[in-house]
Amino acid sequence: MYFPKYDGNIHPDEWINDIQKFRHIHNLNDFNILKTAILLIDPTIKLPAKISNIEELRNALKGNISFAVFRNTNKRKLQLLKYIPESRGGDTSKFISKFFKLCYNAEIDDVEEQKKYLCKSLPMSYYFSTEFYKKMKDVNSKNELIKEFEKIVVEESNLIKNGSIVAIKHVATGKYLISAENLMYTTGSYNQLIFVGSQVPGPNSLWKIVFDKELATYNNTSIKFQHIKSGNKFLGIHYDRYILLDYYKSPSTNLTEVGCCDYSSDNCWDDSWKFNDSELEDHQGYLKSNDIINLSIEKRYDNNKVEFLRSHDIPFTVGNDTFQEVICHNESLEENDEWCIELIKQHNWTIDNLQS
Repeated sequence: MYFPKYDGNIHPDEWINDIQKFRHIHNLNDFNILKTAILLIDPTIKLPAKISNIEELRNALKGNISFAVFRNTNKRKLQLLKYIPESRGGDTSKFISKFFKLCYNAEIDDVEEQKKYLCKSLPMSYYFSTEFYKKMKDVNSKNELIKEFEKIVVEESNLIKNGSIVAIKHVATGKYLISAENLMYTTGSYNQLIFVGSQVPGPNSLWKIVFDKELATYNNTSIKFQHIKSGNKFLGIHYDRYILLDYYKSPSTNLTEVGCCDYSSDNCWDDSWKFNDSELEDHQGYLKSNDIINLSIEKRYDNNKVEFLRSHDIPFTVGNDTFQEVICHNESLEENDEWCIELIKQHNWTIDNLQS
């Protein structure tokens, strides 16, 4: 084991502990270990003329101005420390280790003070700030602090945010909502068609969540679903203002057709969806991965009537291919109206190769 030097850039307690390890490994007596330790202290650090044992050496090092500088330096580092979630390239385990190492070096042992520094390290986020104060209120130990912080981090990682990539699963069948650039309706709008297909998410079943807030709140946020593979095309319904003077109808059931198109310059395209808990109508909180929801849309050209997204086992055909229909309706809600929003966190897929 290497005998460490002391230059004021390590906490005296940690350095003394390393000295004691060296002593036990090499079976040194008290006199020899003390003499050797003093010789390894940087000459710029002035010690009292008489030091009789290791504890006196420890106290002398803590009383030296170099330790005050070291401690204050670590406090400033603690003030500047910022937590970065894994979703943005961070590492929670390394952050926690570094945070408590800085607390140790700065001799910040009080849990309430540690809470303040930890709170300052969090991203500028309404969720982090509100949840931190809520969960940390009764925390009074280091282990509880770590445990509650980890809970906040895990919950935050599952929140659906603006820009999140998701797959939308039809709960009743376990199949995912799909669109494909080369598949168009052959009746109705002739838009890019929507159907539920594979029970495993793939490139054609990935959607980007778009909304104008930090987080999506139940019963209060309208969201859009941008089809990743198709570029600037969104999930929605289409009003025909020229011939039908109505919304296009689905191919099999003559209910409202659901399509995927880029109608940014067409005021007759509705693509803002609201969501609510499939069982609790007045559910509060934020939309999270694996929440089971109902998705609804207002028909702006039909007195803002609300219809719900549904899939069922009624098929339709395009050419030689058969698909499971997806529609919007204003009937009573049932299990075919339930959708699960799954956050896609780690995949080999990238936006570039999905769109290629």
